Amino acid sequence: MSQRFGGRYSPNAQPSAPRPAPKPHPVGARVNLLFVVPFLFAIGAFFKDPAGLTLNLVAFGTLMLAAWLTREGVIAQAAYEARKVARRPAIPRKIFASVLTGAGLGLAALPSGLIAALLLGGMGAVLHFGAFGPDPMRDKGMEGIDSFATDRAAKAVEEAETYLAEIADAIKRSGDRALMRRIDGFSANIRQFFRVIESDPRRLNAARRYLGIYLVGARDATVKFADLYARSHDKEARAEYEALLDDLESRFALRREALLADDRTELEIEIEVLRERLEREGLRTSE
Repeated sequence: MSQRFGGRYSPNAQPSAPRPAPKPHPVGARVNLLFVVPFLFAIGAFFKDPAGLTLNLVAFGTLMLAAWLTREGVIAQAAYEARKVARRPAIPRKIFASVLTGAGLGLAALPSGLIAALLLGGMGAVLHFGAFGPDPMRDKGMEGIDSFATDRAAKAVEEAETYLAEIADAIKRSGDRALMRRIDGFSANIRQFFRVIESDPRRLNAARRYLGIYLVGARDATVKFADLYARSHDKEARAEYEALLDDLESRFALRREALLADDRTELEIEIEVLRERLEREGLRTSE
């Protein structure tokens, strides 16, 4: 028996949260260029003597490692900046990448002399640091928050992020670009819910079903739908799947608003208690 989903086009539909435009990927042309430049040294290595060949190949490997660390550092910083509460990256990837960039360029220039190698290596490290900056060096928004609760919330959100990634991977099998964009918008809306949990880890217990059961169900439904749609391009199945996404977005948006409303209620109660205490102490001024 088919199951009816309450999507945005249903008579009893609830308004879903506006879909933010997907953000561009943090890895841009500057980072990708770092993976191209080392090949200049790899190609040039085969036109040198054995010592020069060895230096160029070692420089190539060092610069490729620096490029990889830069990419990972840029991605880590984008995730850090997107969250209200975040721990600093455990490894300062971009700083290490600046050092390795200088080392790689210095090795390549070593046949021209030690001074040239030091100058080129130092300039490369400084330019890399200037282009990509340092890694975040301190935790953000964690003042007064229990570290154990924060770690629990971070772990739960990280697990939920894996479900979103699996949903995105599964929908690619459908071969439908419009659905892929739809999943990007869906994920962006769900991440707004994640940010609410991260900003106050005490909300985790009230949100566990959403971070676990609902997203696991969405992942499983996406896997089944993608396999079916890749074979048959069933329009009815697609409509039901999109209705499911709309329903889930509405549920997450409503739960997010409920969590924020609870915060406002708690604040109003604290303010009222403070007013009563001031009145008892005779310290409250007339309004």
